[in-house]
Amino acid sequence: MKKKLVVLSGAGISAESGIKTFRDSNGLWENHDIMEVASPEGWRRNKEIVLEFYNQRRKQALDVKPNAAHYGLAELENDFDVTIITQNIDNLHERAGSTNIIHLHGELFKSQSTLDPKLVYDMDSWEIKLGDKCEKGSQLRPFIVWFGEMVPMMNPAIKAAQEADIFVVIGTSLQVYPAASLIQYTNHSTQKYIIDVNIPITGLKENLTIIQEQASIGVGKLRQLLK
Repeated sequence: MKKKLVVLSGAGISAESGIKTFRDSNGLWENHDIMEVASPEGWRRNKEIVLEFYNQRRKQALDVKPNAAHYGLAELENDFDVTIITQNIDNLHERAGSTNIIHLHGELFKSQSTLDPKLVYDMDSWEIKLGDKCEKGSQLRPFIVWFGEMVPMMNPAIKAAQEADIFVVIGTSLQVYPAASLIQYTNHSTQKYIIDVNIPITGLKENLTIIQEQASIGVGKLRQLLK
């Protein structure tokens, strides 16, 4: 039986493909205050700005490609039972070939009803426009978990962390909660790896290996260690 390998991935893995992170520029995300475009209040104030912001993120995401870290994680499925828990809203893990992905913060290429959160649609273009409606007649919004909203996929993510034989953190500073708490749900015996240029403080010492590298190089080193 294959060992369970669980990966928590953050903005650092996508940054190598050219997707900017809002933490890069003093809390601004592509020149927008994060609360303007990633909060229920921002949505209520100006739906048009929010829709246009995510339309541009989709357009940008179509221009980038998965990098060596994404492909390396996908190839680990040959030897391990891999679950990827990602804080990223892009689809680069899917495009690289990973098959079991938990998106904690939503998915860029899906839209959601504002009336019934269970109504979620795959998008066949990069745009959601004002006036685009769900089957119940309400405006569609980005399928993104905004600041102040519940994280519906947190429970499946916790379960995965609890069952992990190997738990890997890649490209995240472990500052964004509740995702940052996932490493605390692992067992004492779980082998833990952190891959990042800046090593986050976790308080964990048992079975912890630090790989202080960018994601693409770090995943290569991880695969050598796991052999």
